[in-house]
Amino acid sequence: MPRFYKPDLGPHSNSPLPETLRTNVRRSYWLDMADSTLVLVMTQGIGAHLSNDEKRAHLSDLKRKHLIDQVCVQEILPPKKN
Repeated sequence: MPRFYKPDLGPHSNSPLPETLRTNVRRSYWLDMADSTLVLVMTQGIGAHLSNDEKRAHLSDLKRKHLIDQVCVQEILPPKKN
């Protein structure tokens, strides 16, 4: 199972994210997001650095599999040189 992003925010208690690295991001934060906001957060926000597998796992967990194509970047491999 991929590990999700766990930032160390320390004293920022109003943040929707956890205070320690040992806890997961609060589930209600993600569930309350509109689809368009979730796409932005996963592509330009705190989810931008995640791998495609981690993004897929996160979206599946949130029951938002329909957003996978919008969030995961297609990886295009260059042609093989002979």
